[in-house]
Amino acid sequence: MKKLTFVINGAGGVGKDTLCDLAAKHFRVYNISTIMPIKDIARMCGWAGEKTDKARRFLSDLKALTVEYNDYPTVWATERYRGFLESEDEIMFLHIREPEEIAKFVKATGGAAKTLLVRGGERMKKAVYGNASDDRVEEYAYDYYFLNDKTLEEAESEFCEFLTQAMREE
Repeated sequence: MKKLTFVINGAGGVGKDTLCDLAAKHFRVYNISTIMPIKDIARMCGWAGEKTDKARRFLSDLKALTVEYNDYPTVWATERYRGFLESEDEIMFLHIREPEEIAKFVKATGGAAKTLLVRGGERMKKAVYGNASDDRVEEYAYDYYFLNDKTLEEAESEFCEFLTQAMREE
């Protein structure tokens, strides 16, 4: 069975999760983020799930600390990647924000993971969140770029065609 692994990234609100959900209607998808284990730690510190600038900065800083201490996000993601390879899933989407963390994960997969930046088109203004994780999403040379400026139906069709083509290329 062909398997695809994409590190997916994009500014907040461009529809990354929506595209992953649409893909899951057509493929067996495993969708995770390196912020997931960090959010678990943050909850122990009193974070209640809010998406304020202060909370985003807290999560970004907490992730940076775990990277510095023992590279936990990459270790965590690599363990899940190994599980994905043994699973029945066809496509793994791994959300990573920071360019250097993207590069580490791609290297950990021996280059098997491809990178995908989702952009939101003209209707999306470039937001500045004030933290390194969100503000630096464009600072990586991605393998693929997807412009998500369509209706849901059009996006579903176009994104699934993109994934089908990527599977053919593998």
